Amino acid sequence: MSNAEKYVPNAREQAFLDAVENPRYDRQSINGLTPFLEERAPEDVLGFYSTDEIDALRSLKGTERDVEARMPVKITRHYFEMAKRSPALQRLVKASPEETRNLEGAEDPGFQMDYSPVEGLLHKYEMGLMYVTSTCSAHCRFCYREELIGRKDIERQDGSVAKKGLAQIGAITDYIRSHNKLAADNGGRHPQSGREKLREILLSGGDPMVLSNTKIAAWLAALAETGVEAIRLGTKELAFHPDRFDGAFLSMLDRFHETYPDVGLRLMVHFNHPDEFLAKDDDGNYFEGASGILEWNPGAKRAMEGVVSRGWISVENQSPIIKGINDDPDALRIMQRAMKRVGAENHYFFCGRDIVAHKAFNVPIERAWNILNESQKGLSGVETHARLSITHYKGKTEVVAVTNGPIPGVPGSENGVVIFKILRNAADAPERGKVCIVGRNPDAIWFDGYADRVIFDEAGLFEYSRVEAAGSEGAVAVGADGAS
Repeated sequence: MSNAEKYVPNAREQAFLDAVENPRYDRQSINGLTPFLEERAPEDVLGFYSTDEIDALRSLKGTERDVEARMPVKITRHYFEMAKRSPALQRLVKASPEETRNLEGAEDPGFQMDYSPVEGLLHKYEMGLMYVTSTCSAHCRFCYREELIGRKDIERQDGSVAKKGLAQIGAITDYIRSHNKLAADNGGRHPQSGREKLREILLSGGDPMVLSNTKIAAWLAALAETGVEAIRLGTKELAFHPDRFDGAFLSMLDRFHETYPDVGLRLMVHFNHPDEFLAKDDDGNYFEGASGILEWNPGAKRAMEGVVSRGWISVENQSPIIKGINDDPDALRIMQRAMKRVGAENHYFFCGRDIVAHKAFNVPIERAWNILNESQKGLSGVETHARLSITHYKGKTEVVAVTNGPIPGVPGSENGVVIFKILRNAADAPERGKVCIVGRNPDAIWFDGYADRVIFDEAGLFEYSRVEAAGSEGAVAVGADGAS
């Protein structure tokens, strides 16, 4: 089947899809700065930006520092109600001239498109990631996918320039079946990339939860039919519009599980700060229950209970550590404790990526490690599963340790060292577990801040060369007929 052909569900898929309900979800989103610039936003929302803030943003319109050209502005009513009592949440969604003061950064962070065998799919690791939409209910100003959300042209490895495309069911399922057949026929490893069966897929974007229940269900069923073992759904909707997790959506998940009981479902949620889910009074204080446990706001509580009560859904929270939002050990400690208490795991915390304008948001790597380390003091062992990761071009790399003193006899360690370890590596992960040790630089916000102080680098983080063109071991090509 060519990529242009319409995907046709089989009888089992269609029976599942026929039972899906599609309510309309009124997020009362405010799109763009224009409603604020022209005072057309709801009266109680207009004060979200001060007069001085609006004047500063207006002065940048149409210039190279236009904040909306970098990243579109959007906020939901639910998030506004929380953010008006939270400086951290305001920083997360409010546009600021600071964003475009320095536009340095990569248009394709991590050269992700080098690992895109089919439009809308990244197959860098043992799992695949799909862009199924290019928007969210609201937009984080630090978004790692600003090039997708902003619909920007990026240069591909072959020199062509285009916007990132969205995944299409037919092309994706063709690729999965083709890849897995070639791997099976070759003793369990793909003959070019060395990867095993593609057994896990992540629906991402943008936020898949902006799609209708039927569209989400269509993806789930089609992927299940390819034989994948687990499907992830990445979302920040529990923060932006938790009412999206209503009876109709949860019933759809129940029917999916009944239809495909062997396929695991993993909800990858994105809470960045406890203010996004804990109840607060007008003075900004958290509500405590009779036993001293902090109370969740009603919407987030209903949504989280709805998913964690289904034991076949695993829920994992992950978050970057961002300047002015959650670079606070106390906030991260509260969040990790609260997540685990309700049945959600603490997956990753991230150092900021080298996206365009990242210097407005990124916390220095060593400070991020210290913040996370400090936040985990006083937490139990099961509450401290999260690790600090920074995404190198080779793959996800853990910031393992930051030392304060020299290592005797080791030149370059006089002020202490930072130890990195590759957690996830492209293709068949030949360098997973390898480490790199560099001398400290408290100002470094990306790997380039350590380029002149490498002590030991078996991981090759500072000897990186871009993978060869599609068809090499690092990247897999797929033709129009779906054969890799």
